[in-house]
Amino acid sequence: MHIVIMGCGRVGSALAQTLEKQGHTVAVIDQDPTAFRRLGSGFGGRRVTGVGFDQDTLREAGIEEAGAFAAVSSGDNSNIIAARVAREMFGVENVAARIYDPRRAEVYQRLGIPTVATVRWTADQMLRRLLPSGAEPLWRDPSGGVQLAEVPASEAWVGHKISKLQEETGVRVAFLTRLGEAMLPTSSTVLQEGDLVHVMMRTDEVEKVEAAFSHGPEEAH
Repeated sequence: MHIVIMGCGRVGSALAQTLEKQGHTVAVIDQDPTAFRRLGSGFGGRRVTGVGFDQDTLREAGIEEAGAFAAVSSGDNSNIIAARVAREMFGVENVAARIYDPRRAEVYQRLGIPTVATVRWTADQMLRRLLPSGAEPLWRDPSGGVQLAEVPASEAWVGHKISKLQEETGVRVAFLTRLGEAMLPTSSTVLQEGDLVHVMMRTDEVEKVEAAFSHGPEEAH
């Protein structure tokens, strides 16, 4: 996958290096050309000097071929504008914006842009937003037979109750993350767009559960 990152600070450079090591092609945008020093001499991706929400700059970074875009500059407004341009103008499927002011996060999430507030930021969280494929284990019991994981759910599950999700996939939903806040759902809780689903499941059923989550309720069996 080709991934474009706006912002070459500590976060952006770490993401770029991690993603490149995972085999992705990466382009990093920053207004300050000296910021690219953080990438190190071994970084093989593109370094694009410019404003991250400028369409020509984004095209130079390969946004038209990108499968993901991360806005992790030092400015909330720049991050959200760039994320919206990537999503709405170029149709990038996986977009995430880092937000310093957590009070704004809910507003931006309602605009359809997944946000990560810096007080809760970790590289793993941002990577899961950019590469939402496969269960991400958060905990395993000592025997390794049961695990807690965040599993990406298809949009086809939006509007369905947690009870239906549990019944058709065979998992136990431990909690949801909605608009940046964790919540304990009941069987009547309805999945909303942008919800992150954290489930308890048997380790030997991970592939089966991933398939059920990705196909949606009509094809879950």
